[in-house]
Amino acid sequence: MESYAHQLYEHAGDRGVEFVGLASTELMARGAPWFPGELVPSGVSGESRVAWAAGEILKVSAAATRAGADLIHCPANIGPWSGTIPVVLTVHDLLPFRHPEFLPGPYGPVLRTLVRRAVAHATRIITISEHSRVDLDEVLHPRAAIDVIPLAGGTPVPPVVTRREGSLLLALGNRLPHKNFERLLAALAGIPESARPTLILTGGGGDDDPLRQVVARLRLERWVELAGWLAPDEVEALYARATAVIIPTLFEGFGLPVLEAMSRSCPVICSDLPVLRELAGDSAVYFDPLQTDSISTAIVTTLAKPSLLAELASRGLVRSRGYSWLRTAESTIETFYRALDRRHRE
Repeated sequence: MESYAHQLYEHAGDRGVEFVGLASTELMARGAPWFPGELVPSGVSGESRVAWAAGEILKVSAAATRAGADLIHCPANIGPWSGTIPVVLTVHDLLPFRHPEFLPGPYGPVLRTLVRRAVAHATRIITISEHSRVDLDEVLHPRAAIDVIPLAGGTPVPPVVTRREGSLLLALGNRLPHKNFERLLAALAGIPESARPTLILTGGGGDDDPLRQVVARLRLERWVELAGWLAPDEVEALYARATAVIIPTLFEGFGLPVLEAMSRSCPVICSDLPVLRELAGDSAVYFDPLQTDSISTAIVTTLAKPSLLAELASRGLVRSRGYSWLRTAESTIETFYRALDRRHRE
């Protein structure tokens, strides 16, 4: 969602829309050169989930009224529950509804309430894939019209390291349960050492990474590097080195890591999910993310075929060119005007 906000607003400037951003205390302190308008302080810290959620519900409409806004855009699943100013709400996915087991304790029910009420109040809804649109219709039955506006893969920087052949897998992401990295590690352990590739797994907090215990238990220290959170140029260097990117996720609203890999001519091995097939088509090798044998087989058979890797890289790059953040921004602004037009007609 952070990537979405940065890229969307950066590409939405100079298009006849004046933006005012209601910013957290952290964003006010560090600034946002990617935002195309004025930032005003919300007085809310993004470090507190409770304060942030309360601010979305209680402060956004009032702040928009003070700013004389015509429209509110909420880019991250939740937004105000009431108010007279029309709201465009971006809903990225319905993970809390489709997989409540991934959000144990009180967080899941609270998040479901926040999303449900925000969707009910929205004037118009944006979602990022046809798969997520179906989820919205089936689960929440919104009264507002839904526009499907895909994301994009960003503009890669030139490679700084020569890609090496046949041995390095790259996986990127946080440690939420649906990312399924424990099963990926188990699949890697099931590959004979003679055919086992190296895996670099970014994200996860460095020394505090919860996957460290899994790596030790499976005796994978020689083959797995837990790289922590990396700067963008470091990530680009890994894309340049990687033989393939592997994405074992159990659920996605869009699949941005797939598109980011394809846009860098990096072959993709990923979960066989409808939303990822919608995005990648025949430009990826798919596996059953619930079966470690399926993951292992996909890794071994793909890395053993240089011609297949080259074909995946070529297809993925061509497919990725159909997505751009400029198109995402232009389509989003069209949705803004549709929301205003509906309110004016009413």
